[in-house]
Amino acid sequence: MYVAEIDPPLRRDAERNRQLLLRTAYDLMASAGLDVSYEDIARAAGTGMGTIYRRFPQRQDLLDALFSEHIDTVIDLAEQAARYDDAWAGLTWFLERQLEIEAKSRGLGELLRSRNQATALVQRAHERMTPLVAGLIARAVRAGQLPAGATPADFAAAHVMVGGVMDASRASAPQLWRRALRIALAGLRHADLSGDSPDDVVIDHLYNDQKN
Repeated sequence: MYVAEIDPPLRRDAERNRQLLLRTAYDLMASAGLDVSYEDIARAAGTGMGTIYRRFPQRQDLLDALFSEHIDTVIDLAEQAARYDDAWAGLTWFLERQLEIEAKSRGLGELLRSRNQATALVQRAHERMTPLVAGLIARAVRAGQLPAGATPADFAAAHVMVGGVMDASRASAPQLWRRALRIALAGLRHADLSGDSPDDVVIDHLYNDQKN
């Protein structure tokens, strides 16, 4: 009887600690990126190191808990873009919306643009998004909106390039990435892409090499 009375408060305390750690970690990573340490999170949350390791034994457990909802949102954006009648409009809308989400959280941007820190959740997200983007690109090429030879790797390169501008200018010019995006998209739309198209594995290399 005594145990039954104290169990619910203990569970509530554990959940409060978990939510506190998540809020603290998200806020820190939104401004500083994924390199925030467990020590920094525990200190900012006012908890002990044992508490954070009990809740999130592996760093990937923490990243999944922090960003799963946001990654689902990006997947949903790709699915919405795939339904656009105008393929180029769908592509540009998707990339801009994705980058807007990344602009609010440096940690999320680093996660989506750097697979060597990514979890299985993020890799599955890329696996779901890539064929949607590929379909839009194929439609845009057929419509004469993109040059022949345009591939998902080209859009991955644009994502990485604009994301780099975003990260470098967050403090000094937080909207500069929008201009960089317009430049990248205009360049892609009018580029000479003759020659061999990049292999599909190029996308993996683009993201994997970001933190090396």
